[in-house]
This record gives sequence, C-alpha cells and structure tokens, in this order.
Amino acid sequence: MATSGLVVMARGIEAQRNLSLAFEERRVHKRYTAVVTGELVNTQPDNGWNTIDLPLMADWPNRPRQKVNHEHGKPSTSRWRIAPGTTAPGTTRLELEPVTGRTHQLRVHLQALGHPMVGDALYAAPDAVSMAPRLLLHAHCLSLPHPFHGQTMEFHSPCPF
Repeated sequence: MATSGLVVMARGIEAQRNLSLAFEERRVHKRYTAVVTGELVNTQPDNGWNTIDLPLMADWPNRPRQKVNHEHGKPSTSRWRIAPGTTAPGTTRLELEPVTGRTHQLRVHLQALGHPMVGDALYAAPDAVSMAPRLLLHAHCLSLPHPFHGQTMEFHSPCPF
C-alpha cells in the first residue's frame, strides 16, 4: 500500500480470471524504481541485471512482515540494476524487477542485501525511515496481455522522486 505508481484492476469476473491467469503464468511484467540506503555497485557489464534468489516466508510473530528462510521459504527471485538519476549521498537509485510475486518481495530482498529502501517503516532502521516522508518505491512500468484479446499493453508512470 505504501508503493506509488501503476496498479491494474479488472472490470468484471471474466477479465479478473484472465488477469489472474496472466499473473500466474508470469505474463505480467513489472518494473519499479526505488531508492535504497548505501551505495550499490552493479557487477554486471553494461549495467545489466543482477539477481537476488532468496526464499521468503511470513514472519508470523511480526506480521505483515516477511523474512528470508532457506528451510521453509518459497522460492523468490528479484532482479536489480542501477537506475539513472541523482539521489542523496549514501543512497542508490535502482530499477527493480520481481520475477516471482511474493508479498514485500523487493523490500525484503533489498533489506537482506543490507540495503533497505529509504522510508520503509517495516524493514529499514529508523535513520533510513526518517530520510523520506514515504517509502521510495514506485511502480513505473507494467506490461500485460489484454484480458480479452491478448494483445500486449504497456503502461508507464514517471517516478515522482
């Protein structure tokens, strides 16, 4: 709920079924912009994508938080690369792409790398939360098949931070 940007909603039961199937079959592609604490360095050539593969599960005593759990967690994959634009010293702007769709996946994956998102009241330390008035996570690109004719539709929302 703290994330800004694009949201997709179905209009009608059939459209909902078709959109749900597209999500299940991973035919919906999402890209986000985030600002994280610390300075990340992209290890891939030509600013290619880096991969985070960490299994996630609910942190039951601390719901709605999620956590990395190698024994019981569900497979979860996110991709990241440095995004253009300036940020405050000691932070990095990233472009993120969830491959799987677990709850809070991007937030938990970045926190597990030691780079929580700025303004993230659930996963960041108080000093990182106080760096922004909100979570700096924005859904800027959404690509999905139309729920009736299947033609790919792509939507963009400029990042406000």
